[in-house]
Amino acid sequence: VRAQARAADGWVKLVGDWIDRDLGAEGDLRPLWPRDVLVEAVAAAHAEAARVTVHAFSEEVVGDLLAAGVDGIEHGTGVVGGYVDEVAARGIPVTPTLLQVGRFAEIADQAQEKYPVYAARMRHMHARRYEHVRTLHEAGVPLLVGTDAGGTLGHGRVVDECAELVAAGIPAAEVVAMATWRAREVLGFGALVEGSSADLVVYPADPREDIEVLRHPTAVVLRGQVVHG
Repeated sequence: VRAQARAADGWVKLVGDWIDRDLGAEGDLRPLWPRDVLVEAVAAAHAEAARVTVHAFSEEVVGDLLAAGVDGIEHGTGVVGGYVDEVAARGIPVTPTLLQVGRFAEIADQAQEKYPVYAARMRHMHARRYEHVRTLHEAGVPLLVGTDAGGTLGHGRVVDECAELVAAGIPAAEVVAMATWRAREVLGFGALVEGSSADLVVYPADPREDIEVLRHPTAVVLRGQVVHG
């Protein structure tokens, strides 16, 4: 973690849980790290002035993440029950990655024969994905927009992710905020002020009223130069 913190841009990514195949047919999601190891690792990142975000599917890992004081949770499908209010109270951002969670039923089908317990859990999380995201939002958990691209999902699908969040029942204006100025604040870029880099996207209508407008940008401007449109 120290090496990653020193080499990175202010963040360290950890994988918090995964399927334990050594359990055979009882194989299921399990935390990857003992709590004391996770606590020490996050403290090491913080000592290097880096923040830590963690892949987390299961409920079992969330208590460890909170004990360690992580700065972000990715997926967060196990943030349920009392954890919801605690994550909200701490202001820990959660990136729901609904495109990835939308694949959970497919993943369950692939795992069913060898890992039926894991498959059942994945199907359950898939079935309640929209309700779960609404619960997080209504509780005041800061949500961000991310697709989990680069593995089974291709890059360039952030608009699809935005549309999924709207389909889950989050107002379009909130989703646009999650994807733009709120993300700037979380990442440390702050609000737009005089002298900020002129990075912007121009649209023919207001995406806060219709999220599908995001699919049709008029122009993309990067550091003051039109790079598209």
